[in-house]
Amino acid sequence: MATTAPAPGRTGDPTGGPAGDRITTVGLLLESAAGLRRHVASRPLAGRPPAGLAFDILLRLARSPGYRLRMSELALQTTLSPSGLTRAIDRLERDGLVERQACPEDRRGAFAALTPDGRALMDASIPEHLDHLGALLADLFTPDEEARLTELLRRLRDRLYGLPAPPCGGEPGC
Repeated sequence: MATTAPAPGRTGDPTGGPAGDRITTVGLLLESAAGLRRHVASRPLAGRPPAGLAFDILLRLARSPGYRLRMSELALQTTLSPSGLTRAIDRLERDGLVERQACPEDRRGAFAALTPDGRALMDASIPEHLDHLGALLADLFTPDEEARLTELLRRLRDRLYGLPAPPCGGEPGC
């Protein structure tokens, strides 16, 4: 939980004013992300494993064009190191849910792609996941607030990963 008391041995109140507000904002964002990850990780997929990080990988693949992503892009999206992603994909490949595909434009590149079994699992799991998120977020945000939160988080993510800013600063309707 975020604290409001100054760190031991510090003089002054580092939590006051805009600097303290910024520290609080980032702390709350990190705590919220960790809490959401725990809630999502605790849910089995369509009544069976995998869950947690495997679910995050499978969900990103299920929502990508052609049910596949370059391994490097998937590593960024899941916050895994390349070697961590390789191990996770190895496990999903062993379970028959994902396969590696060569990248025709780059011999060194590879894609992770859902297999038919992986697609079937995600087709069964995504509605259940949406119900879980709906229950978790019920009455917490208005639709406009949720859309604004999505926009702000996307802008933060893009800044952190050096992605180009959307035209017009990402404002709706521009």
